[in-house]
Amino acid sequence: MEQEGFVKKTVRSTVKWIKRIAVIALLLGISALAFAYWGVYEKGTMAGKVLRVTEKGVLFKTYEGKISLESFGALKGVSPVAETFDFSIEGDQTEVIKQLEEVALSGERVNLHFVKRYVRFPWRGDTKYFVEKVERASSN
Repeated sequence: MEQEGFVKKTVRSTVKWIKRIAVIALLLGISALAFAYWGVYEKGTMAGKVLRVTEKGVLFKTYEGKISLESFGALKGVSPVAETFDFSIEGDQTEVIKQLEEVALSGERVNLHFVKRYVRFPWRGDTKYFVEKVERASSN
């Protein structure tokens, strides 16, 4: 009789601890996922000419772009070295998408303010780099 009470208490206590551990693990998992989704690893600016802005994807439609980064003045007497850089644009940033399409067609030099995320999610974009603001370079 007494042994049955001890077994029931032990089982109840074990189940209670398993539930606590499961809740803690769930909260830690949600926190890690939220950090990976919204966390910013790097902020910066890229300068160059936007080559293209496209909407792509089969299941998830995302906006992607490519900028030509030209390094002026790095080497004396040598033509500029062209390097391209891929970036993504959040789908809700309609004003940024519109500005990027305009400068891609005009060939203007721009400064793109971007953030780099920790993790790439397929419904957000193909890269970890997301443009947040487009600044048209002044023509001096």
